[in-house]
Amino acid sequence: MIIEQPAAYLRWLYPKAYWRMDRHEKAVYLTFDDGPIPEATPFILDTLNAFDAKATFFMVGDNVRKYPELYQRIIDEGHQTGNHTHNHLGGLRHTIREYSYNVEKANAYIHSRYVRPPHGWMRMGQYAWLSRKYKVVMWDVVTRDYSKWMTAEDVVNNVKRYTRNGSIITFHDSLKSIDKLRTALPESLRWLQSEGYAFKIFP
Repeated sequence: MIIEQPAAYLRWLYPKAYWRMDRHEKAVYLTFDDGPIPEATPFILDTLNAFDAKATFFMVGDNVRKYPELYQRIIDEGHQTGNHTHNHLGGLRHTIREYSYNVEKANAYIHSRYVRPPHGWMRMGQYAWLSRKYKVVMWDVVTRDYSKWMTAEDVVNNVKRYTRNGSIITFHDSLKSIDKLRTALPESLRWLQSEGYAFKIFP
């Protein structure tokens, strides 16, 4: 995982991917990876609703299989879905065939044209295959809410320091992040609103 903001060379490696949206528009794109899970996703949805904010959830197919009611709640509340593979598969450790099968297996549950590779890495052959069928979505800001070395205040500070027009901001609905997000997510959304950012989903 590249820390906070991706290096320029990664944008060159995957040039067709979304890294940042319109830099002239005062808007951000909230994304949540790795869910849905009952320990985290309901709180995130409640918080988004409180701020009238929409987001994109890059979901693990096996989690959707286990918790279909959470998937349906995400849909019903007007959020966007994305594919994060069926088993959170790291692209560098698997063949194109294994990787593509896992993405397609996930999409039987997720039904999305957007995909985000776990850990942000793909082999070039995997990227070429994904780009033919899906829109690959990366990020402009990684909050690092998953890190045991980060506090909730650190997560909020990453949002404040690195967010800019068109930023794609990555949080996680996971066990590693939820304790921090109970404080950091509402504080981040409050700050983003105070700065005049609109919350958007992908076209």
